[in-house]
Amino acid sequence: MSDSPDITAERPDSPIQLAGTDHISVIGSNEEDTIEFYRDLLGMALVLRQPNLDDPNQTHLFFDTGDGRILTFFVAPGRESSPQPHRHRVGSVHHLSFSVEPERFVETREALEDTGHGYNEFDRGIFHSLYTRDHNGLTLELATDKFSIPDERRGEVLATAQRLRVEDGAEYAEERHLEAALEELGIESEKYELPDADSGVGV
Repeated sequence: MSDSPDITAERPDSPIQLAGTDHISVIGSNEEDTIEFYRDLLGMALVLRQPNLDDPNQTHLFFDTGDGRILTFFVAPGRESSPQPHRHRVGSVHHLSFSVEPERFVETREALEDTGHGYNEFDRGIFHSLYTRDHNGLTLELATDKFSIPDERRGEVLATAQRLRVEDGAEYAEERHLEAALEELGIESEKYELPDADSGVGV
């Protein structure tokens, strides 16, 4: 592989062509704490509950993350929640990111505050994010778009912003690169009003 892989929204000529994300499964603690956090705080509908088909001593919970894509947890009675941050290694999950509607971003932040969940807020250049942890120390990003972008053109917009970033010599994709990409691609877009936040790196 070359040092600089091609960045493009065009699908590769690979032997397998995926159709999207079906679900992500996480080893959870117990049912009560998991439902309290993901359903009662984050607002994910609990759409299926059944035994873990590979281990009937565990329960398999299915949550709709808001767009029909599913997040599942394997939980068990008496398994204690542990809010300590995860120690990462190659192959581990660094964080999960979920979308928040721009008009609900501030109330999402306030809800974290009201329920005692710590968070960090960052302007990531091309989007705006809150970072928090669930009851088991898994880092979650609650991200909102700065501009309205059609889902079917998101990859094209990001790949164009990447090209503009490289041409500009910038360290990371910034809002101006995203705005220029939308203009170049002829995509009419609304810019959302979001609070000011620190930019750059950090979680």
